[in-house]
Amino acid sequence: MVAIQAASLTALRKASTTRVDATLNALFDERAVVPRLEDAMRHGLLVGGKRLRPLLVYLAGQALGARDEDLDAPAAAIELIHAYSLIHDDLPAMDDDDLRRGQPTVHIAYDEATAILAGDALQTLAFEVLARTAHPRLGNLVMTLATASGRTGMVAGQALDLAAVGGHPDVDALAHMHAHKTGALIVAAVRLGGLIAVDEDDPRLNALTRYARAIGLAFQIHDDVLDVTGDTVTLGKTSGADAARSKPTYPSLLGLDGAQQKARTLIDEAIAALAPLGEQAAPLAELAHYMIERDH
Repeated sequence: MVAIQAASLTALRKASTTRVDATLNALFDERAVVPRLEDAMRHGLLVGGKRLRPLLVYLAGQALGARDEDLDAPAAAIELIHAYSLIHDDLPAMDDDDLRRGQPTVHIAYDEATAILAGDALQTLAFEVLARTAHPRLGNLVMTLATASGRTGMVAGQALDLAAVGGHPDVDALAHMHAHKTGALIVAAVRLGGLIAVDEDDPRLNALTRYARAIGLAFQIHDDVLDVTGDTVTLGKTSGADAARSKPTYPSLLGLDGAQQKARTLIDEAIAALAPLGEQAAPLAELAHYMIERDH
């Protein structure tokens, strides 16, 4: 596989963010029925964010020959779901966080009820955006996003996460939880991008799925590490929060060195999975390395 320069990945990330932000901003051009609700939605969606999941949509789709304009809707949809999940995750009944992306969380900036409604509205807006497309595999796209978001995907992971607080799960149980809470949307992102270009039974889509499962877990492990080693200003959220809530993490089970080694092993597995895609997957391989080298 041909490697790309870090500068090239930076350019791809910038282009991806510019495209998806333009799509997301356009959703708020119409007159608001409830301005305060719209403002809260914008706060949770448009104030900061790495836009990792949209980037995965674009890179996966591009690797299989999809046009950027056809990837805009699924890229926006996955970010809408992600933003809704963070708003709800930060609520007092969940993780009770005051800071997100260096800004007050939505329930702090507005109020708890408005935050709940903003999350609800962003979730349904995701499916509205996707349903507006006239893609021949629209059913597959909607099913991919719905399954990843719901009771067998991210929401299941949130429930497992809450149940694990104060408990002592082993590494396998922790991996199972994160495969749903974090991994499900990352897998959905690459599959959404891939489905824009190829049919469900294309073997390259299976290769992308294996890649995404590996980087999804590596991403979560690295986040666990950063919660221990990072600081609040750099992270944009409260550091040490997992330990304060007695949440099980990879560093707590494997130690810092063991957790970092596990993440590196997963990245190697992810890159190996991309072999059937050839040099077109080089940006995805570079992104995999970035995901465990970032410090924020």
